[in-house]
Amino acid sequence: MAMLTLNRYTAPSLNLGQVSNANTGLRRLFAAAIVSDQFRETLLSKPEEALANGYLGQTFALTDQERMLIKSIQADTLTDLAQKVNRALKGS
Repeated sequence: MAMLTLNRYTAPSLNLGQVSNANTGLRRLFAAAIVSDQFRETLLSKPEEALANGYLGQTFALTDQERMLIKSIQADTLTDLAQKVNRALKGS
């Protein structure tokens, strides 16, 4: 069995305020979709509803661009959605 560990390396010259605030809403959205089958299914089939309702009473702080992407991308799996969002954001 493989163990997954997450190590955080921070370069001394890195501005942590900018890094930690970038895409925080998207990170929280995908984290919720990972831990909740019900939220994930809603996000994939009814993204507007998932964004409006949030997860466990918490909404996601997304930019207008991120919100539009989530609503417009058709994906069958969470992996597919994440890849498409990532590609779209890198291209902008």
